[in-house]
Amino acid sequence: MPALPLDELQLTQRDPKTGKLRTLPALHPDIKADRSFVLYKPPPAVRDPALLEEFLERAKFIADDLNWLLALPHDKFWCQVVFDETLQKCLDSYLCRAPRKFDGMWDCHPEVEDVQKSLHHSIFLTFLRMSTHKESKEHFITPSVFGEIIYNNFLFDIPKILDLCVLFGKGNGLLLQKMIENIFTQQPSYFGDLDETLPTVLQVFNNILHKCGLQCEGASAEPQKLEEKVSVTAGNMPLQELKDIVLYLCDTCTTLWAFLDVFPLACQTFQKHEFCYRLASFYELAIPELESAIKKRHYEDNSVFADLWRRISHSRKKMIEAFHILINQVCLQPILESSCENIQPFIEEFLQIFTSVLQERRFLRDYDELFPVEDDVSLLQQASSTLDETRTAYILQAVESAWEGVDRKKGQVVKDPAAAAASTGASAIVESSAEDREDPGAACAPGDECAGAAAAPVARVSGVELDSLISQVKDLLPDLGEGFILACLEEYGYNTEQVINNILEDKLVPHLDKLDRRMQRQLKPDPTPLVTSRCNVFQNDEFDVFSRDSVDVSRIQKGKRREKDTTRSLVNDKSLVLEQRERYSQYSVVVEELPLGPGQAQPYGDYEDEYDDTYDGNQVGANDADSDDELISRRPFTIPQVLRPKGQEEGQEEEEEDEEEEEEEAEKERTKDHFVQDPAVLRERAEARRQAFLARKGYKHDSSAVVGNAKGHGQNRETVQERRKKEANKSTRANHNRRAMADRKRSKGMIPS
Repeated sequence: MPALPLDELQLTQRDPKTGKLRTLPALHPDIKADRSFVLYKPPPAVRDPALLEEFLERAKFIADDLNWLLALPHDKFWCQVVFDETLQKCLDSYLCRAPRKFDGMWDCHPEVEDVQKSLHHSIFLTFLRMSTHKESKEHFITPSVFGEIIYNNFLFDIPKILDLCVLFGKGNGLLLQKMIENIFTQQPSYFGDLDETLPTVLQVFNNILHKCGLQCEGASAEPQKLEEKVSVTAGNMPLQELKDIVLYLCDTCTTLWAFLDVFPLACQTFQKHEFCYRLASFYELAIPELESAIKKRHYEDNSVFADLWRRISHSRKKMIEAFHILINQVCLQPILESSCENIQPFIEEFLQIFTSVLQERRFLRDYDELFPVEDDVSLLQQASSTLDETRTAYILQAVESAWEGVDRKKGQVVKDPAAAAASTGASAIVESSAEDREDPGAACAPGDECAGAAAAPVARVSGVELDSLISQVKDLLPDLGEGFILACLEEYGYNTEQVINNILEDKLVPHLDKLDRRMQRQLKPDPTPLVTSRCNVFQNDEFDVFSRDSVDVSRIQKGKRREKDTTRSLVNDKSLVLEQRERYSQYSVVVEELPLGPGQAQPYGDYEDEYDDTYDGNQVGANDADSDDELISRRPFTIPQVLRPKGQEEGQEEEEEDEEEEEEEAEKERTKDHFVQDPAVLRERAEARRQAFLARKGYKHDSSAVVGNAKGHGQNRETVQERRKKEANKSTRANHNRRAMADRKRSKGMIPS
């Protein structure tokens, strides 16, 4: 007998109150065991013996309860999970308050670390079993019922899934991916919940911008109220509030990245809300402001600065990686998996996304450093032969323009915090992030030019611009030497206001305080002389005396060069005309005089011109049959019967014969007379012939009678009669006598019968 699923299974047990046997479904509240789960609290930040003992005791209770829960059989486990509220509160407390990877355990006790790892493992196994609807062939739940159980009892929801990804994603990626895919597969309603959750996530970004005194952009931007005055910015807000914002941002960005990394199928839902554009826009506004606020603030404890900078760097990295996951899943991966006919929508999506973020120069530069845009465009060019080269070239040009004035060399991985602080580019912080390093406290000192995953490298200033900056500082502080001012400018990113402020308030970094304030500027000699460093349009050509020892002097022209092969010289060259003139002079018709030898007579000496007058009055060959109109002269053009006007069908053959005879007579007359006749006379003759022909056939011209007077002026009797006659006899003309004409053609043998 096949095993029944848990949702259909019935159990028989004795009622503890009455002692009678009763039948209950396998999932029933009475089967749940009476056990109370305690809430989780994170490890203490300081080594207080009392707090340490409290944490260890609480963690031991939770671990024992979870081990007991995992040891229960299938039916009792699900009864406890579904109907025990204390268990759900315990699991929720761990998801909310457990330390994340980027938090770091500050000086953690070894025993605390061991207990935390054991508890972490038990929590993960509990959620893993809760997400499995089939444990064996005998113990399983119907998939559709399983989806209803976890959804209606809130065993899983979107916030819990996000916390699971950020807590257990590293090291358990494959198991967690199967676990979440199974949840979304068995209960598709979670996709709708995710779609409703994303506006809340985007609102988090807007709240951070509002707290920093920045105006959000895009469709979600709200107009600022008139009475609302932005007085608090990231630079002047209290330190604790700044720490809260940075921690909030770090937690949000890391959680989103972990969820997209574990469950890439959610990328389509994210992109419905234009998440790529919103993320890039938030990055461009918030990151520079928070970076500046962290670097400019004075800290009593350097560890606070180190922690803030580590978190903001971690946030930058995760935002860029989340953007890359979205691009890869929404556009690039479908292109690699689809056929050539189906990739055009994905290519268009890629181009639209990058076109929408082109104005975010800081974001473009940092993204291109970690994930070169040129590589993605090259993939599109290989996949499609119809790629819009204009748009791709525009995108690549925008990326290149974002790097203008910035060193594009990738930063080196450094272990020294001071060296990491002075480095530029994304690589330094990418390698020094908390997730990639075990030392969470390694960071740069306050005041150093720290660079993060998206830090904008400061372009070096030189020449006249550098002299102008030094003059601005020296005008206010004339006692300072140019060398000291230059060192301060290099330290503070060539920001004269910050340099002056720190000098006046005595907030310079330690290594600047040790310098002599009257130190003069040392001009570094140019390692390359002017001659060898010269570069212009004549570089390395045949007349460059700096790059070659010998020059062809014969090719040097003094004054205006006389070009021989120009267009004007070729037109003015008449040598070919003179050659042809000698040739054609031999074909001259009239010869005045020929050179004669001794004893020769002049030819044609007795020539008389009277012979030519014989033919002057006749047009010889003017009317020959081989003229250009011989086809017309042999047989006149005949209008097809279908194209003839009404009333000319009958007597067609007789009319054609008469016309041919008349044309032959007229042709004979024309051949006798070689002068052009008067066109009016010709028209009179043609009209007379037509009237004579119509008179012979009995036709009468009655068009004027049928036309009559203008409308509204009355018609005479003749017009009315003619119109009546025309209406009665109209069937004899036009297309109304087709049968009669067909019989006539058949009788003459034109249509085979």
